[in-house]
Amino acid sequence: MRIAVNTRLLLKGKLEGIGWFTYQTLIHMVRQHPEHEFYFFFDRPYDPQFVFAPNVTPVVVHPQARHPVLFYLWFEWSIPFMLRKYKIDLFLSPDGYMSLSTKVPTCLVIHDLAFEHYPEHFVLSHKLYWRHYSPLFARKAKRIATVSTFSKDDIAARYGILPQNIDVVYNGAHEEYVPLTPIKREEVKNKYAEGCEYFVFAGALHPRKNIVNLLKAFVAFKKRQRTNMKLVIAGRPAWKYEEVEEMRLTMPYKDDVKWVGYMNVDELSDVIGGAYALLYASLFEGFGIPILEALQCDVPAIVSNTSSMPEVAGDAALLVDPTDPEDIATKMHTLYKDETLRKQLVANARVQVKKFSWQSSSEKLWNCMMNCVK
Repeated sequence: MRIAVNTRLLLKGKLEGIGWFTYQTLIHMVRQHPEHEFYFFFDRPYDPQFVFAPNVTPVVVHPQARHPVLFYLWFEWSIPFMLRKYKIDLFLSPDGYMSLSTKVPTCLVIHDLAFEHYPEHFVLSHKLYWRHYSPLFARKAKRIATVSTFSKDDIAARYGILPQNIDVVYNGAHEEYVPLTPIKREEVKNKYAEGCEYFVFAGALHPRKNIVNLLKAFVAFKKRQRTNMKLVIAGRPAWKYEEVEEMRLTMPYKDDVKWVGYMNVDELSDVIGGAYALLYASLFEGFGIPILEALQCDVPAIVSNTSSMPEVAGDAALLVDPTDPEDIATKMHTLYKDETLRKQLVANARVQVKKFSWQSSSEKLWNCMMNCVK
């Protein structure tokens, strides 16, 4: 069988949530199914590291699809042409976009519908594109995969898709995320947090990640508790970053907040593994991979009580109202003062992480794809 995959988010040094899902599921899949041919469709020159096996043929498809007009040209003109050219039997699109102009069976991965719930957080041109085309994509797709039961229910209800046509394919965490030795933890704390314990946030910095309320909560925590505790924020500035930058420059205790920018896996796994706890008070997530990454490092979490996050964190986290900085600060204080609670959350994390793996994700995505062509 000839399988084409939309791999435009496989970008060297820029892999984030959907990019990691694409990378990890495909690297397992293509190696475990050498009997099939895979055609990876990139929208720009690709890095050879993404050609995972001899049965992968990389193809650069123009134009670069980074704007709604270019999305339309890429998916409605270029992709159908390439599907015909390479006589493709199945198209996998892991980023929520697909072509309405092809009859090739399509397995579509929709990670979340954040733009439906928080449209004010998105650039107008992209928001309008997604709100118009996403329902059409969902109804056109032969089968849909999504990353949590929450997202499955959300897609089914909002777009009128039969639940039996949606498969849950959880994310996993990279194998680099492992508990650190005590010596390594001290090295990491010295490097990133002046030798102090620290809370950590990891993710792109945009409004949905709720960074402003996270900073307000940290200030409230520091006012309550005399401590050298730091906050390390790992992630690149994304869109609508201005309010975060203003607070970064003017907030109390700003010297106790360490902004380390985007990190590769080897660096980020150290920063998360060395933390006292993860702070992840996002407003909305289809999954929330940093939560799982922290739990895999024996690092407990404080996460939002909304969307998929309680599903991912299980009993290994304290839940907070992300709109209430005082609630977040209270949970930070509770965890800081109660080492017995922290140890129990770590023990719970070791149980919770067994529910997730990229190998399992790849197998479930493959089964979803095979249901497209039955």
